[in-house]
Amino acid sequence: MDTTNKKPSKETIDAWHKDPTNWKLGIFYFNREDKRIFPPKRIAMLGWTINFANPFSF
Repeated sequence: MDTTNKKPSKETIDAWHKDPTNWKLGIFYFNREDKRIFPPKRIAMLGWTINFANPFSF
């Protein structure tokens, strides 16, 4: 079974978002495992950020 296109669970997405190693300088989101280009920002109500690890972000 090919798991590369499997959608991550909500728990996995939450864990990625809370992991400080995925946030460079505290504001730039960089996670190669997360295929989303626009994950939510760390502080709610401040909009969205870009996943700079996504090749479509440039």
